[in-house]
Amino acid sequence: MDSQTSQSSQASPSPHTFQVDLRGLVDLLSHHLYSSPKVYLRELLQNAVDAITARRAEQPDAPARVRLHAQEGTLRVEDSGVGLTEADVHTLLATIGRSSKRAGALQDGLQEVRSDFLGQFGIGLLACFVVAERIRVVSRSARTPEAAPVEWTASDDGSYTVRTLPHEARPEPGTTVHLTARPGAGEWLTPERVLTLARDFGSLLPYDVRVGDEAVTDLPAPWDRSYPSPATRRVALARHCHDLFGFTPLDSIELTVPLAGIRGVAYVLPSAVSPATRATHRVHLKGMLLTERAEQLLPDWAFFVRCVLDTDSLRPTASRESLYEDETLAAVREALGERIRSWLTGLAAGDPERLAAFLSVHHLGVKSLARHDKDMLRTMLPWLPFETTDGQLSLEEFAQRHPVVHFTRTVEEYRQVAPIASAQGVGVVNGGYTYDSDLVEALPSVRPGTVVAELDTDTVTAHLDAVDPADELALSGFLAAARARLDPLGCDVVLRAFRPLSVPALHLDDRSARHEQARADAEARADDLWAGILGSLRGSAPRARLVLNHLNPLIRRISSLGDPELIGTATESLYGQALLMAQRPLRPADSALLNRAFMGLLEWATNGEEGR
Repeated sequence: MDSQTSQSSQASPSPHTFQVDLRGLVDLLSHHLYSSPKVYLRELLQNAVDAITARRAEQPDAPARVRLHAQEGTLRVEDSGVGLTEADVHTLLATIGRSSKRAGALQDGLQEVRSDFLGQFGIGLLACFVVAERIRVVSRSARTPEAAPVEWTASDDGSYTVRTLPHEARPEPGTTVHLTARPGAGEWLTPERVLTLARDFGSLLPYDVRVGDEAVTDLPAPWDRSYPSPATRRVALARHCHDLFGFTPLDSIELTVPLAGIRGVAYVLPSAVSPATRATHRVHLKGMLLTERAEQLLPDWAFFVRCVLDTDSLRPTASRESLYEDETLAAVREALGERIRSWLTGLAAGDPERLAAFLSVHHLGVKSLARHDKDMLRTMLPWLPFETTDGQLSLEEFAQRHPVVHFTRTVEEYRQVAPIASAQGVGVVNGGYTYDSDLVEALPSVRPGTVVAELDTDTVTAHLDAVDPADELALSGFLAAARARLDPLGCDVVLRAFRPLSVPALHLDDRSARHEQARADAEARADDLWAGILGSLRGSAPRARLVLNHLNPLIRRISSLGDPELIGTATESLYGQALLMAQRPLRPADSALLNRAFMGLLEWATNGEEGR
């Protein structure tokens, strides 16, 4: 008994074969692998082109043609390729996942040309079941001319038949594929739709492809053609861009990279786009359109161009509708980015008008690149625009005017200090826009000797003139009443003399002061536990300041008031007006203060009128 058990345990289990539900697999392809049923035509063209490539590897003078004939509900595709024998049919067409590109069809001296083939995954005719309920293939082998033509007929229920035909059924080597549409899919097999798809997928294929009498291929590609002059070339490429993408570009950039097998062109968008926008590009693989939504082809900073190119080095994903992220794609991305850098450098050196037109639309993209590329920052210094207290200037021009390049990190900070700093002769760059503060801080690395400093409230206050001590002492009662009214808001009151005279008050704070105010507001709203925690986080940062302008006539009149309550109401009004002038967002407490001050002034004005 033990011996029998031992022998049984050592016996190999019987092998089993996977059972494939073809209808379920087709549903998987159509809903999860492929983005649209239209890919069926790409698969047909791909099989035909690969078959011709395989035949020409052995017979260089063999004909190279593909013909598509569409009628309502049916499609016939003929190619002059290598063809199949009956054994090939059983091996290749009836086995899901088997590819002639991986199997014996290439073993007889053809492995060296494997890179010339489009197909890599052996899905083949299976994709046609996305639109067809019946596929019939008639083929005759060019390698074995004496072999009889073979017919393979398959249905979407997973059944198929194979039979040989008389020689006259297919006099010449090659393959003919017949499709019969599935119910509801007939629109994909109409002559108009087939012609449109064939031109979309196959316009750059190297062989003669026609739908009926209409030519599909259009070679050479627009970027490979010869033109009488650069201006003529620019016009032709602009027309191609409009036909392909629907816009007329600002310019076109050559993207030819011979070592990477890349040939193509990038078109510069005529209008600004968000840096967060994922640019999509058209990529052809050995002439066949792979995708029109390639996102990872260029560096992130190059979001201002749309590309169309042909490649023989990049690797497609299983669906052959996008690119596989690998070292080759990373190298191509870097090479294409370098082409765009070179184009920008060339414009800066020789065509400032075109560069200025480009930067007026796409300065964000160049700023994004310049953040990480010192050479590009150095090249673009005279051209990139920045908002400054002297107007729109480049950093180079601004640095020539001011010994210290002051900047703010936020737009709100800039709006607070710009009018006052400008009147005091202090130059300030608004670093609150995307990438700007990073570039200002990088300025000394490409312009040695430049001094860059962040403008804070202490620096602004230091540039304002102090008031005579005797005058300030005389106004001590007024200042005490004003400080008492704003103390609950976390704001101090100081008196200075500055220009312009028309500004009665200036609200100054920095990020640390705003952070402390936010903490205090949260502490006031929290329960005992959280109030204790937030209280322990109390910082020693300086509070916000309301700087009153002693030169302003309104401030002089308010400071002469004797009623502390009226002084407080007037101070609240000045505080609210200063916040509004700085375009700062108002907290609920600030809005309540504005309403209270407005009503208080109205009440004072009406009571004064009644008293008169």
